[in-house]
Amino acid sequence: MKIIDAHHHFWDPVANYHPWLRDEPMIPFRYGDYSSIRKPFMPDDYDAVSRGWDIVATVTMEGEWDPADPVGEAHWMQDLANRTGRPAAHVAQAWLDREDLAEVLSVYKTLPIVKSVRHKPRANPAPGGPAGGMMDTAYREGFRRLADSGLMFDLQTPWWHLDEAMDLAALAPETPIILNHAGLPSDRSAAGLAGWEAALRRFATLPQSVIKISGLGLPDRPWALEDNRAIIRTCIDVFGPERAMFASNFPVDGVCGSFDVIFSGFDAATRQDPEAARRALFHDTAHRVYGL
Repeated sequence: MKIIDAHHHFWDPVANYHPWLRDEPMIPFRYGDYSSIRKPFMPDDYDAVSRGWDIVATVTMEGEWDPADPVGEAHWMQDLANRTGRPAAHVAQAWLDREDLAEVLSVYKTLPIVKSVRHKPRANPAPGGPAGGMMDTAYREGFRRLADSGLMFDLQTPWWHLDEAMDLAALAPETPIILNHAGLPSDRSAAGLAGWEAALRRFATLPQSVIKISGLGLPDRPWALEDNRAIIRTCIDVFGPERAMFASNFPVDGVCGSFDVIFSGFDAATRQDPEAARRALFHDTAHRVYGL
């Protein structure tokens, strides 16, 4: 199976400033202790962890680079791609509610690998709280301006904010929204999974929506197919293979499991699916969506 890894990171926090990878104390993190990934992760490191899998292209995700230098990471990634041929595409940092957004987007138009942007909106720690950042006026105006840039939007938010994402999407219905990490189904109780699936089904009615099946780890627990099979199958059922893609989220998900364990899980969970569906999930959807 030829694979496009639709979401991972390259970073060098020794040479470049990523606050969460350099500063002390470490931030609260959904997987717990992440000290093991506070080091460079470059193409050679990726090759080492993914050995044995036929990775034909990858898409890198912004790694929370120094916000005082909003285009620095994208320039660094474009230079890396020019030198090594990787990544094939990049999702760049863009603060939708900052005054420099127009300038940042104009820079991204000059960088061929930048296909999408991400700005994690302010979120509540659990369902039932007040509106999150996607309802802020400045954030919404920034999202609307993405339509003029031709860039897509990668959205990372807990599932209980997806109705707000649908409201946001109406401001620019032509802008693809790529939901990161399966909508973050961290609460695996029956009630939590029911709420997640219902929100996912509503969000999937947006023609512009796509999902990445990644980031499925649980804190202080090794990645296991028995924990994640139902999540994987629900994502595929809700969005269809033509709007879903697999991704490693490495090195972050390396906190929970090896690359081989995670992709073997994706493989096992779809073993009975038609080959065309598997090609879409492992390769074709990412190829089409990111214009590779």
